[in-house]
Amino acid sequence: MKSSKNNLKKVLVTGGSGFIGSHLCLNLVKKGYDVLCVDNLFSSSKKNINHLLKFNNFEFQRHDVTFPLFLETDQIYNLACPASPVHYQRDPVQTMKTNIHGTINMLGLAKRTKSRIFQASTSEVYGDPEISPQKEDYLGKVNPLGPRACYDEGKRAAETLFFDYHRQHKVDIRVARIFNTYGPRMHPNDGRVVSNFICQALKNKNITIYGNGTQTRSFCYIDDLVRGILKFMEGQKNIGPLNFGNPDEISILELAELVIQQINSKSKITFNSLPVDDPKIRCPDISLAKNNINWKPKVSLKDGLKKTVDYFDKLLSGGHY
Repeated sequence: MKSSKNNLKKVLVTGGSGFIGSHLCLNLVKKGYDVLCVDNLFSSSKKNINHLLKFNNFEFQRHDVTFPLFLETDQIYNLACPASPVHYQRDPVQTMKTNIHGTINMLGLAKRTKSRIFQASTSEVYGDPEISPQKEDYLGKVNPLGPRACYDEGKRAAETLFFDYHRQHKVDIRVARIFNTYGPRMHPNDGRVVSNFICQALKNKNITIYGNGTQTRSFCYIDDLVRGILKFMEGQKNIGPLNFGNPDEISILELAELVIQQINSKSKITFNSLPVDDPKIRCPDISLAKNNINWKPKVSLKDGLKKTVDYFDKLLSGGHY
């Protein structure tokens, strides 16, 4: 059966035990959907979904999406892919396989079951942009040969596949380009700037900035992102791509100073060399999301950081991750 008698949807979430996926699964479970979370646990943890196992409408299956899945579903959220440089550069070939073979498998499933399918794309498709803020019609500046290319080009290829399946096979798609997202259940060792700074500051260790700190990012709290994803999937017209992120830009140095201030840490700031192809600017133009699905972020960086700091404080004080 595709749907239960009470008309609740069967929803598949790939990468569902990851940072974003676990929050998405919780929201879908609360809506009463029959949720199947699929993950190979390459860069995620079952601890992220332990609190969901008590629900009758939630199920976990360990599976690598580079191999086909045979099941019935009404909606698919394709989030499968390591998203931090530490993880996706650990096995770049597998990262590309996930973005290409995994995407083909999920699109094939959507085609067969006539499911609406969501693609978690990324601001990294813009590469190291020459314009700011980045609009969806900006084609980007990506190095296809660099150490980040397995992720950047992999996600670009995945977008191509989504739109080709839409044009050729009439698959009902939604493509979102997700900008820097943060919040509880981030991995403390994933190399992302928010988790790095918070963990270093909580331990009163030196905060490490790569580059001179003038490079900018815009940070979107996880609750705002998930709310946007759900609104996007519920809409009937726009298929994307849509930018999802916070248009308020901040330098990495300013972020480090804000984290130190919030925690009242004794940490000092140190500087290392900037990694290859690390973007100098990153800020979304979210006009299309505002106009098409009436979405914009609500949680301020200060408030979101407080919730994230509280999470990591409890995590680190427990002596385990």
